Amino acid sequence: MSLKDELENNNERLELLAFQRQIEKAQRETSDAKDRARIAEESFDRVSKELDLMLGLTTKVSEPPTWLTAPKKATKHRATPWLLLSDLHLDEVVQPLEVLGMNAYSRKIAEMRLANVFTGTTKVLRDYWTGINYDGIVCPLMGDIYSGDIHEELTQTNEDTLLGSIIHWVDHLAAGISLLGDEFGKVHVPVVVGNHSRRTRKPRSKFRARDNFDWFTGKLLQKMFQNDKRITFDVSESPDTIVTTYGHRVMVTHGDQASGGNGIGGAFMPVMRLDAKKRARQAAVNQQFDLMVLGHWHTLMFAPNFVVNGTTKGYDEYAFTSNFGYEEPSQALFLMTPEHGKTFTAPIHCADRKKEGW
Repeated sequence: MSLKDELENNNERLELLAFQRQIEKAQRETSDAKDRARIAEESFDRVSKELDLMLGLTTKVSEPPTWLTAPKKATKHRATPWLLLSDLHLDEVVQPLEVLGMNAYSRKIAEMRLANVFTGTTKVLRDYWTGINYDGIVCPLMGDIYSGDIHEELTQTNEDTLLGSIIHWVDHLAAGISLLGDEFGKVHVPVVVGNHSRRTRKPRSKFRARDNFDWFTGKLLQKMFQNDKRITFDVSESPDTIVTTYGHRVMVTHGDQASGGNGIGGAFMPVMRLDAKKRARQAAVNQQFDLMVLGHWHTLMFAPNFVVNGTTKGYDEYAFTSNFGYEEPSQALFLMTPEHGKTFTAPIHCADRKKEGW
């Protein structure tokens, strides 16, 4: 055999060996991917079963409490206030130096602001909106209760892990709901999930509610108040739920299903489009609604057909670098009446820079 033939044979063997290695590498990667998928599926199934056992969950849709139906005629005006709770972003940290001193947020500050929301609500309803008999209060939890760890920077800067945050904050939320029960006799708490408290980096459609710690927190609170007949819950298995007050149907959602909002109109146009789409969807199955309430946008808006909630967190680094408009930390409060539906509206401002110490 000539030297040339021997070199050609060696080259062919080297090429065959390279192809063989590529095939073996592809087989190993395929096997690893299958193992990871299997492990992830088993982990999800295990977590779901553990939560089911711990909470005794049910997928049955909660019926609205009877006190939300139209009351008998009385000499005094009757109404049911709605306090929207969303975008609390609990345990997120905002450093004043990073936003030119416009805001600060921490666990300690969040505790003060959350307490101010509940006490401020009772003050407005008792001291300012007088001459009204309240049949109870509706306090929906509309998502983004926690800062979460869907972004790497949040994981690095949050006060605690998500599970640690839940352990700390569930008692504070329960205390606020209990205060509303003491003041107004009856409390109904619808719960929908936001985007920040999800377990996955990428948003999902299936198990969108059950795979979110906003839903889990709602279930924990429901268990805590299971023996308190004054307080009822509707922890939705869907991203949306509908609550009827005096015959007026209210669509409760988080608001992250809307997109856009970078133009001069800000959040208004995306929310209008979302409202129109949901109305068309619900009308197709004869489940129309009169009002939509949502959060997500951190911009308080009282519009004729919808209410967009603010945030207790206030201005943060993301809003600053995106050059969004400044807004004070607040939550939305409004009255529902049998005659007119949504009537009185008010922001519940919850920040006190002097007391917060920044």
